[in-house]
Amino acid sequence: MSSRVTWLARPARYLDVWQAMRAFTAARQVDTPDEVWLCEHEPVYTLGQAALRAHILDPGAIEVVQSDRGGQVTYHGPGQVVAYGLVDLRRAGLYVRSYVTLLEDAVIATLADAGIQGACRLAGAPGIYIPQPDGALAKIAALGMKIRNGCAYHGVALNVDMDLRPYLGIHPCGMAEMRTLDMRTCLREPVDLVASGERLSAHIVSRLQACSLSRS
Repeated sequence: MSSRVTWLARPARYLDVWQAMRAFTAARQVDTPDEVWLCEHEPVYTLGQAALRAHILDPGAIEVVQSDRGGQVTYHGPGQVVAYGLVDLRRAGLYVRSYVTLLEDAVIATLADAGIQGACRLAGAPGIYIPQPDGALAKIAALGMKIRNGCAYHGVALNVDMDLRPYLGIHPCGMAEMRTLDMRTCLREPVDLVASGERLSAHIVSRLQACSLSRS
């Protein structure tokens, strides 16, 4: 069963998209096709269910939202593409860990398409990281999800070409020393957000299709 990819109106208000994801998931039937929603959010800090508010250092004028996803605190804003996967994990034969790996693989492939090599994982901290010249890692993509009745929502956020200063107002993903960067910083040139989102969604959909085919 193919997954439908939809771009939401830009910029999208986080609370509106979150409410729509919950409604979609609650209304799903066994034959409801999976969807991938792509969007670029208005500036917002979001906290996972078990996140500590102490990791928000200085929100300034940026909205803070307590969500139902897993993980700690992160930032969404202009220049970042978010791919929300509305996926029936049971039907796809995916466990949560394997789905996280699928999303991470899609990000790594998207970065490689753009010429960014060396992207990696960090044990115990879902997301994708880029090694820095001094040996440290900088986070370029964050993941978080919620599972309800075997179906996932929320997804992955990839920093494309954005103002990274709002990350200074938080401990990204609860890690005080964690640096952040975007694709523009890696490539030292502007990067198109829509094209990056299209590549990311294509990699997600192809991997979901592979899972479905392996079960048919």
